Parts: sequence; C-alpha cells; structure tokens
Amino acid sequence: MQSIPRSPGVWVQAWGRLKDDRVGMVCLWVTLLYLALVVVAQLGLVASNWQKEVGAPFAPPHFVGKIVDESQTAVVQIIDGPAVDLTAVDPLAPYYKEWQDRASKFKSATVQKSDTLAMGGDQFGRDVMSKVIKGAQVSITVGLAAALFATVIGTVLGALGGYFGGKTGDLLEWIYNVFTAIPYILLVFALAAVIKAGPLAKVIDGVWTVVIILSLVGWTSIYRLVRGEYMKHRSREYVLAAEAIGASHWSRMFVHILPNVSHVVLVQLSLHVVGFIKAEVILSFLGLGVPIDMVSWGTMLSEAQSELVLGKWWQLAAATFTMAVFVTAFAVLTDSLRDALDPKLR
Repeated sequence: MQSIPRSPGVWVQAWGRLKDDRVGMVCLWVTLLYLALVVVAQLGLVASNWQKEVGAPFAPPHFVGKIVDESQTAVVQIIDGPAVDLTAVDPLAPYYKEWQDRASKFKSATVQKSDTLAMGGDQFGRDVMSKVIKGAQVSITVGLAAALFATVIGTVLGALGGYFGGKTGDLLEWIYNVFTAIPYILLVFALAAVIKAGPLAKVIDGVWTVVIILSLVGWTSIYRLVRGEYMKHRSREYVLAAEAIGASHWSRMFVHILPNVSHVVLVQLSLHVVGFIKAEVILSFLGLGVPIDMVSWGTMLSEAQSELVLGKWWQLAAATFTMAVFVTAFAVLTDSLRDALDPKLR
C-alpha cells in the first residue's frame, strides 16, 4: 500500500524560505561567525592574553605607522669638566655604574614592545584586537543570555495569562503593572546598585549580575505581546480540535499555539539582544556593569572617552565597528526569520 506523503513541518518550511533570502543568509553567516568567535574566546583559544602589554602605550594600527612625538625628545648637552669623587657625598655612587649595567642587560633580555599593532593599542599597550574579541565574548554573552532568560520569562507568563485568563491573568497583569510603573532605566540602575552594594554581591558576581538585572526588568514587553497573541489563538479551530482529541493544557499552549506565535517571540528576542547590549554598555560606562578585571564593548567605549581627547581614536573605532556589525546582522536575521515563520506568509 502506498504511503501518504507527509507535508513538511513548520521549521522545514521556514528554513526553505530563509534560504531564498540572500540578505538573511549573509546575516546568518555573520552572526554564526561572531558566535563561533565567542565560543573559541570562551575556551581560551584566542584573546586569552588580552591583559598583556604587548605594545607601546597608544601604539597605533599598522596602517597608520609608528608615531614619533618630537616634542618629547630631550636634548642634553654634555660638558666636560674635572673629575669629582662623589663617594664622600653619596656612599652609593660606586654602585651606580653596576646598577646601570644590570639594567641594560635586563632591558636587552626582555621582549621589546611593538611600536604598532594590528588595531592599535590602548594606554597600557594592550592589543585592541584582543580586547575587541574578548569584549565581544562578554557583551554578546550578556546580551544573548539576558534576552533568552527575559524571553522565556515573558513567554511563559504571557502564555499563562493569555490562555487561562481569570484570576491567573489578573495576578500576572498586576505584577506587569508594578514593573512597568517604574521607568525602565531607573529600575535597572536601582537593581544594579542594590546587587552591587548589597549582600547579593557575594553570591552573584561577574557578568551574571548584569544578566540577572536585565532579565528581571526586560520580560514585560514580551509578556504583553505574547499574552495578546494567546488570547486570540486560544479559541481558534486548531486549538479546539486539539482539545477535542484530549491534548493537555500544556500541549495546547506550547505545542500547538507557540509555533504560531513564534515570529512575535523571535522579533522580541532580537530587539532585546540589541537593547541589552546597549544596556550593558551604559552600565559598564557608569561602573555598574561587568567587573573591572573584565573587558566588554562597554568598558572599551568608556576607556576610549579619555583616549579620544588625546587623538587616539582606534579603540573607539574598533569597538563601535564590531558592535555595529553584529547588532545590524542579528537584527536583519531576526527580521528574515520573522518573515519565514509568519503564518500569513505560508
């Protein structure tokens, strides 16, 4: 007996539509390249020595070339005079020559710092390229992790409130109103100050502090949209058919309805990744973000503020360019995924 051919699933159809979108595929590869860079940096295969001073302070990029500041060149005129025995005045005078010879030997034995680096160096001579890669690891990890947690919280709460309604919906709506009654940026600063200065600082440290803060305040917009979508879909025919065949509430919410509202969730996920990376930049700029012994795009932009006054622009340019490329590629990719998953376009 001939088997009945099965129609492709939702995700297979979405992948087919995404492959037809050239811009979306380019952005997909750019995003995967950044994510691969984050993984290899996390494993310590690249940029593990970003704190090492490998170049001269403010070493310019290769294409700029070595910068010689002639204004700092001192001219010393040596005048011959009678030999004077300084031993009576300074007992350490006989040892000066020996110490000078030792210093010269040590200087010749040490590795000379480079006058130029690929993307330049910061005020301590650290390689900006290594800092950009390590900063990408921290910033992207914070943005993705915080956006993922906020999306999960908002989606689950929105599904419960929109599907069940009643007292459950009223309780969740009250919690939503409490969070949205406080301005977003003030709530972020307040939580950051409390966690950084309070007893939780001993338990929560590193980038997870920023991740938790952003997750706790970023779920509200996702909750509102998902709740509205579930209120529309809970009484549609395919959900009633699933109820008729005995599907549980959990199955109806997350197996039947969720794929049909996934395009809304993905768009919000993309927007939150971009927004959370910007929020990490602001928090790190104000000293409330990642710890001082770590580097991120936010800390690099904070350092570049004082460097730009001195005409040292390469750290600012490197951090801004790499962040702009990732944010743009990720946003365009999510728009392509939204179009591929939108039920109206099937």
